[in-house]
Amino acid sequence: MEIIKHRKIYFSISTILFLGSLLSLLVFGLKLGIDFTGGSLIEIEFLQERLSNQEIQEKLNDLSIDGTGLELGQINFQPTEEKGLILKLKDINEETHQNILMKIGQGQIIEKRFESIGPLIGQELKSKAYWAIILSLIFIVIYIAWAFRKVSQPIASWQYGLVAIIALFHDLFITIGFFSIFSHFKAIEIDLSFVAAFLTILGYSVNNSIVIFDRARENLLRTNWTDFKKVINKSVNQSLTRCLNTAITTLFVLLAIFFLGGQSIKYFSLALIIGIIIGTYSSIFITSSLIVVWQKRKYR
Repeated sequence: MEIIKHRKIYFSISTILFLGSLLSLLVFGLKLGIDFTGGSLIEIEFLQERLSNQEIQEKLNDLSIDGTGLELGQINFQPTEEKGLILKLKDINEETHQNILMKIGQGQIIEKRFESIGPLIGQELKSKAYWAIILSLIFIVIYIAWAFRKVSQPIASWQYGLVAIIALFHDLFITIGFFSIFSHFKAIEIDLSFVAAFLTILGYSVNNSIVIFDRARENLLRTNWTDFKKVINKSVNQSLTRCLNTAITTLFVLLAIFFLGGQSIKYFSLALIIGIIIGTYSSIFITSSLIVVWQKRKYR
């Protein structure tokens, strides 16, 4: 299978997806959850028929935060199962929390969870999330450079790591672009579970890239690297079945979680589904093509 030969097609597909994601982020942005912005979360379950979002909003319109006169503002509603509901709103104290439960209908609901995160903690969590992703990328480059230290021709070992990072950025950016659309039309918020999903996508995607690069390393050590394109194409074909089988079996599990799992992990699994599809595509078609283009430019 001549994969490298058609690299312009793969680059075109990735460019369209990348620009679409960029446009989505510029137009819609990302809706950050209370983990990053600060606020309160109340999860309730109705004993009878669940009230509509509009009905609940109307019941709470005249409430103020902590008796200060400041309005609760717009509340984000997230249905869970048949009669459950999660309310996400500004940071409130216990008095306002109890008033909200009274307004919705004390005795007609069961409170399952109440969480409150201050804005300073939210900023700290956001900072830690950024650093978690940045440090992961740095360690990935270091590991790949060390693992491929015996292969210095036709390109240096650290360049394999850099190509892998470019592919990882491609995977994460496109996944975030999809969720920018979802957050606009489905009111999905980005919280810490998405950071966990992004880190998982990083590890999964780089694993496929390393499998292909490792096969290329073995082939380069055994053969003449003058036809680098042929060596990489052969390496991708040798790794193709393994990469696809791993991705497909993982997707079966994630699809089961998405359709049958609880509401709290539904969008976490969706992020992984999108990320693994994009990551598998980039590992097979983008990283291999990029490494060949890099080598060609070096020896031009």
